[in-house]
Amino acid sequence: MKALLLATVIPLLAACAHDPGTTVSAAGLSGEGANPATAATDAALEAAIAGAWRDPANVARDAYRHPAQTLRFFGVTPSSRVIEITPGGGWYTEILAPYLRERGHLVAALAVAGPAQSEGTRNYLAKGNANFRAKLAADPSRYDTVEVREFSVPQPTLGADGSADVVLTFRNVHNWTGWGSDQAMFDAFFRVLKPGGVLGVVDHRARPGTSIEAMKKSGYLTEAHVLELAQRAGFVLEERSEVNANPRDSADYPNGVWTLPPSNRHDPEDAQMYRSIGESDRMTLRFRKSARD
Repeated sequence: MKALLLATVIPLLAACAHDPGTTVSAAGLSGEGANPATAATDAALEAAIAGAWRDPANVARDAYRHPAQTLRFFGVTPSSRVIEITPGGGWYTEILAPYLRERGHLVAALAVAGPAQSEGTRNYLAKGNANFRAKLAADPSRYDTVEVREFSVPQPTLGADGSADVVLTFRNVHNWTGWGSDQAMFDAFFRVLKPGGVLGVVDHRARPGTSIEAMKKSGYLTEAHVLELAQRAGFVLEERSEVNANPRDSADYPNGVWTLPPSNRHDPEDAQMYRSIGESDRMTLRFRKSARD
């Protein structure tokens, strides 16, 4: 048992070298968040993750995205009212929708480009939103209770103030930083959350001291940058987890984070090298809105 614990802790400590201020919490090691899951909650989450409806390509990425540990760390329960921000192809929606279907509620918040966005960005968002809606429509027995809301990137409104228990954003903040809308998004998260509500953030992690220009170009963000956005909005950092850390990721590639899987923007002859690195090193941060707000 001691050897197993050391084998688990040493890679996590290596990942913490990205940020001297990072702490590996008990929650990060065990997968348990501030609200320890009951046996029934654990069983429901594991059943959703094991669901036959999940895309096999998504299941193959569980080893990099750690859905059970991540959602537990963020304190998501079957009765939570959750807003998933910009769900993309629905990777987490495949898990969250059935998990929350009976007792909770899932809002899928889809970004709509504003007039300042480029034609490429508008087309990218429009195509992604159409594909996501088609995915939900194709399986109503799984997704009929998912509420789809659209929000404007430059002026986001995510719902009534104080209406959500949890807001989740997976690998989106780097896009908003590139578009200049990151602070507006964090302000919107704060407004829509109930007092005491949780904001869960997962994103690609840059080395400390990386410039904002380099972050926009590479898709990697420093934890300090994300912390500043959240704290300006009014959040308090409650805990970090290293569950999605990858110490093999140097965060320094010709095509930024998109060089690595799953994007794989690299020369074919380099495929094995990048496959051996795996997906990006990711920060996993749990923020809370004060119960007094």
